[in-house]
Amino acid sequence: MANSKNFGKFAAVLPAGGLGKRMGGNIPKQLMQLGNKPVYQYSLETFLKMDEIAEVVMAVPADWKSFFEKEIFGEATSRFGESSGLVKEKLKIVIGGKERWQSVENGVNALTSNAEYVLVHDVARPFISEKIIRDIFETLINKGSCLVAKPAIDTIKIASEGRVESTIDRNKVWLAQTPQAARIDLLKQLYARIAKEPLNFTPTDEASILEFFGEPVYIVKGDSANDKLTTPEDFEVFASRVAQKTSF
Repeated sequence: MANSKNFGKFAAVLPAGGLGKRMGGNIPKQLMQLGNKPVYQYSLETFLKMDEIAEVVMAVPADWKSFFEKEIFGEATSRFGESSGLVKEKLKIVIGGKERWQSVENGVNALTSNAEYVLVHDVARPFISEKIIRDIFETLINKGSCLVAKPAIDTIKIASEGRVESTIDRNKVWLAQTPQAARIDLLKQLYARIAKEPLNFTPTDEASILEFFGEPVYIVKGDSANDKLTTPEDFEVFASRVAQKTSF
């Protein structure tokens, strides 16, 4: 249930710039049809429908920007149904960067609402739940920057060249997911610092940037439904989930 005091307090940036090479095929994986809609539409609709989210920015590959714009805005009424008005009201599409973190930076810099916080979510995780998103809202307000992660359930081995070197305590291991979230002004400050003094590594997510600059990052518990679509085998599993939901 929406919390009225949080209306419009949050924004979402959805990086959709990856080409999904591990999936194969000749179109980005976020455009592949999953059930009766493309992959990106699942999480996009979830964020658009939430009253707490003031705006959504999608960062897409430069060569595909016009395609996305035609796909979404040109057919919004038919493709998004009841959400078509929210598409026109809340959504903006920008060109992604060379690296994922730069796509997110472009998305953050394109935000224009009065939102205080931003949630960054990979559209390749189509089944993000409103419950997890609202858990992020509460963590952001009460604690600070955070990411969704799920606890490791298998024994974790450190290995080199195919040989086990050690075993680590899996109770301390969390598998990072998205959304990852922080105050908008904080991320902009960190991006400005990076522009002046470039990082000596390529961040794989927002949490790694926050960690590098000594910012605390809290965990919001995720689940397997929020796993990432990466391989053709994943696609089969996800398609099965959609089929099960629509068969009731």
